[in-house]
Amino acid sequence: MRPADFARLRTPGDPSLSPDGRLAVIAVGHADLEADAYRSSLWLVPTDGPGAPRRLTNGPRDLRPRWSPDGRWIAFLRASGEPGAHPQLHLLPAGGGEPRRLGEHPLGAESHAWDPGSTRLAYLARVPEPGRYGTDPDVPPEKEPPRRITSPRYKADGLGWSFDRRRQVFVAEVPGPDEAGEAKPAEPLQLTDTDADHADPAWSPDGERIVFVSGRHPGRHSDIATDVLVVPAEGGAEERLTLTDTPVARPAFSPDGGTVFYVAPGTVELAGRTTGLWSVPADGSAPPTRLTDTERYDLDVLGETSELPLLSGADGGDRVMTVALRRGAVDLLSFPVGHDRADRGEPAVLIDGEVQVHGYDSRGGVTVAVVGTAGSAGELVRLPPDGTAQFVPLTGFGESYRDVARQPMVELWASAPDGAEVHGWVVKPPGPGPHPVLLNIHGGPHAQYGYALFDEAQVYAAAGYAVVLGNPRGAAGYGDAHGRAIVGDMGNLDRLDLLATLDAALADPSLDPGRVGVMGGSYGGYMTTWLAAKDGDRFVAAISERAVNAVDSLEGTSDIGWFFVDAYWGTDPERRRAQDPLDVADDISIPMLLIHSEQDWRCPLEQAQRLFVRLQANGVPSEMLIFPGEGHELSRSGLPSHRVARFEAILAWWARHLPTSGQL
Repeated sequence: MRPADFARLRTPGDPSLSPDGRLAVIAVGHADLEADAYRSSLWLVPTDGPGAPRRLTNGPRDLRPRWSPDGRWIAFLRASGEPGAHPQLHLLPAGGGEPRRLGEHPLGAESHAWDPGSTRLAYLARVPEPGRYGTDPDVPPEKEPPRRITSPRYKADGLGWSFDRRRQVFVAEVPGPDEAGEAKPAEPLQLTDTDADHADPAWSPDGERIVFVSGRHPGRHSDIATDVLVVPAEGGAEERLTLTDTPVARPAFSPDGGTVFYVAPGTVELAGRTTGLWSVPADGSAPPTRLTDTERYDLDVLGETSELPLLSGADGGDRVMTVALRRGAVDLLSFPVGHDRADRGEPAVLIDGEVQVHGYDSRGGVTVAVVGTAGSAGELVRLPPDGTAQFVPLTGFGESYRDVARQPMVELWASAPDGAEVHGWVVKPPGPGPHPVLLNIHGGPHAQYGYALFDEAQVYAAAGYAVVLGNPRGAAGYGDAHGRAIVGDMGNLDRLDLLATLDAALADPSLDPGRVGVMGGSYGGYMTTWLAAKDGDRFVAAISERAVNAVDSLEGTSDIGWFFVDAYWGTDPERRRAQDPLDVADDISIPMLLIHSEQDWRCPLEQAQRLFVRLQANGVPSEMLIFPGEGHELSRSGLPSHRVARFEAILAWWARHLPTSGQL
């Protein structure tokens, strides 16, 4: 796999089934290097027999299709493909025809959901302050009035300023069957108008109420707690169902409308916590109840799965379908959620193994999912009703890169000095070696490496490097205790776990222990800088990317620093200093490349600049590579040309400081 080969990947999104389950619609995306943009279109996939997937739309940027309950419409988001264009809600007749736009919002629409009667759509849209964000053509950005900021929660990476463009809940009427295709749709109803962000709207089974997530408490702009709220679909007073004691997400009504299910860690002490399944009476008559164990199940959702709904009753009875993180895998589970705790029992495991489930739906007795593996960006599969196999593939989007060689992930288990078990993988290049080695550290820290096609590892392996991937303590998917083991003590146990994983990999004689580099981004960049200072004798060179390098300034400059620093590094100044990479930066002597994005609001550019100036002052061979116009997610969703340039710069750095056998 070469740097530009990520553009050959075809990545399917979250599927949606027709009411009878016979057809699925799914968005499939890819990077267009020639246009330096991302493209996606909708595809129709038969689920009940032979038949090839058929393209429904040509994009250029069609996302998140949702089939109406009556089967007449497919709602989806479409962006024009022009720079700065925002996605708008569109309707596509399921029987054929041209899509039509349903409403217009200056900053776009998102997170739409059908009502049970297929006559309305609930969705979110950001409402800008008048005179900002192009709402007045005579006021360009540089002439907008100053922003008066009164609380720490005022910006977001990938977005920018957030406090003056809150996400609100809207309801739009769907045109009736006799209306002409050119009929102007009715103005949508703005259901909320509060100085707070809103998320995850979902309908009650009778179509009379909408449940969503937001904060209504006085401290909502200076803490991370949110609530599940219910409001009449025609507008009216909101009712809070939860206790304002945790961030919540993904609410869904039970089939009888009497219960609301949602996911939450259960505390505002978010660092390292597993996310559990909760229930609460829809009338607010009792407090919420956690339905899953903190150590066994983590229902957090990552990356493109961040908007996956809970499916309540979809596969029959009192059950909720969702994904769960597990030791590098993402399983699809169906949890029993009956009122009697004794009758709940164990969840049904629908999909597990060395796979990651990225999306799912269940209707008409049919369940489909998007399943990725270490060699595949994802395919749509169907669960067979007779249980003869775990799943049956329905698509072959991976044909677009079938001839791109991918190296297998070899599982590793290691023991830390205190006896803790550490899990990881190594991706080796072909040939006998000895190969130079890259210890690659993930972000988070509450995230996980696992059974997914990881372009980073494949590109480096193709260049001749063995890539070591580990999930040290602090990572997700291993239970609450594992995730919280590093809270207030960053750079200690996680450092030892990473070195133990590296040593386990180096036991392979085809890996060269004298030629090892270290690299990582975000928290992985933090640990890269930390290891370069603490264990520089183990590594030839380092690449620290979009990193936390200065904890003291992160608190005031990061979009999440106001709560994240306290949560992970603690509040004691001396303890923080003992975990701060900049405090040990004078111990770094190995060459370092710092990669950062100019508009990174998660780990702002000053995090790289402060370390770079220190390295330069100390005479350490060092470089800083800055990408204009990009945010924290450059390596995953930055401009395709920038992603290629990043790969090329990384490979050039390693060729100079850690050449492969063929380059020596």
